[in-house]
Amino acid sequence: MPIKNAQRTAPAYRHYKQISYENLAASWFTADGWEVFMPVTDHDRKTDLVVADDNHYYRIQVKSLESGDDNVFVENKWREANIDYVIYFSRTSDWGYITPAFSEGRRRLNSAGHVRFHQHQKPFAKAFNRA
Repeated sequence: MPIKNAQRTAPAYRHYKQISYENLAASWFTADGWEVFMPVTDHDRKTDLVVADDNHYYRIQVKSLESGDDNVFVENKWREANIDYVIYFSRTSDWGYITPAFSEGRRRLNSAGHVRFHQHQKPFAKAFNRA
């Protein structure tokens, strides 16, 4: 039986956890029939994923939150980047939100126009199609 022997620092663990949400979203998009592109580097462009159908490309930022409360404020960290959507995953609950990129400095996660999803592939796909 495999045993994980690596001891990760807290910053490294947070980074690994964040990457896991990016990979999870990429997997769910792929399962729904989207072409998924992951940038080799993402320095200051704020693009974690690009998803495409035959005619449209969408730049996506993936974030995770240490909150089970969807009434929290989320910060706009992509103001200068041309992002289409931000996907938020709750690390402590089984939900997330798909939001169009917004221009103000911060906004409530559960604002009008933000689409909540249950953290499984089918509800995620339905939510993205409504976003």
